[in-house]
Amino acid sequence: MKRTHTCGLLTLALLLLGAGGNALAQSWSFTGSMQQARLYPSATLLPNGQVLVVGGYHRGLIVGVAELYNPATGTFSTTGSLHTARYSHTATLLPNGKVLIAGGENTSGQLASTELYDPSTGTFSAGPNESCACNAVPTLLASGKVLFSGGFNGTAAIATAQLYDPTSNTFSSTGNLKVARAGPSSTLLPSGGVLIAGGVFFTGTPPYSLVANYLTSAELYDPTSGTFSLTGSLKVARSGQSATVLGNGTVLLAAGQNAATTGGWVGSAEIYNPATGKFTLTGSLNTARFLHTAHLLASGEVLIVAGNFHGSIASTELYNPSTGTFSNGPSLNTPRQGHRSVLLTNGQVLALGGYESQLGSYTGYLASAELFH
Repeated sequence: MKRTHTCGLLTLALLLLGAGGNALAQSWSFTGSMQQARLYPSATLLPNGQVLVVGGYHRGLIVGVAELYNPATGTFSTTGSLHTARYSHTATLLPNGKVLIAGGENTSGQLASTELYDPSTGTFSAGPNESCACNAVPTLLASGKVLFSGGFNGTAAIATAQLYDPTSNTFSSTGNLKVARAGPSSTLLPSGGVLIAGGVFFTGTPPYSLVANYLTSAELYDPTSGTFSLTGSLKVARSGQSATVLGNGTVLLAAGQNAATTGGWVGSAEIYNPATGKFTLTGSLNTARFLHTAHLLASGEVLIVAGNFHGSIASTELYNPSTGTFSNGPSLNTPRQGHRSVLLTNGQVLALGGYESQLGSYTGYLASAELFH
């Protein structure tokens, strides 16, 4: 007769159980630090599993040197340098494995230039200029082209949109947004369309009399026709929210900034249903925030990472789609805002860089990185 070793099984069960009865309790732990502290860099998961970190800002220095994070060794190493140092730019992994770096800012102001990083050579090459220095929001389409929509030209929010074609390495115009907006979320839907939601437009006279007006409107981009059309409106006006496609194809839009709320922080969240074209409120975050990041985990939950609420925060939250509620997750070891995070191929989340500033605590620009596991 085969015996069951109940003591051994009980010991194993206790080892696997974490606080609250969850298997393998989640936590953040430090990994290797970057060679350079960076605020507002870009971080892109490459096809080989490494993470490309580009640009950023550090104590008046605009960073041009890029780095690679190797999950196998937990270390960062330098790679090629940008032709034009920049921060607050965007980075899009293209189907050919290259990374398109677009826009951003440096000491000369907003940039229209782009660059292409080639992982096979570890070098950057100059790309075509965008139509304006607008810091438009990019979304990779199913066709392999990249949609850039909205933005701010230094005077006003814009409604123009353009397509980047990696085959020809050129930009071309596409339909205009129905509403000019800067800082919206832009999300590729399972249908192949793109949801552009929220953002801000400005009234008044630049640069000192501009007034931000936060938007509830949203629109859909149809890649087939190259046109935008209005869809349902957000329940809460917001800009800088995270937008995450859930397992059922709906989109979670969480937190952000809204001048109508105290301090500008938004704690609410809502769900967009592509089938109905409507937004509905879901559970609220435990801590309002913006300048955060978000990732869909293998469990189906959404991890909300750090951000700003009366200064940099270390807290994280987990959104459960089945209950529509947020619960507190494990805190990072270092509060950070303006950081970047990446979901790695092993299911862990890498958070890096940013800025740490709290009441009674000041670290400044961060080179450190942490892993959620």
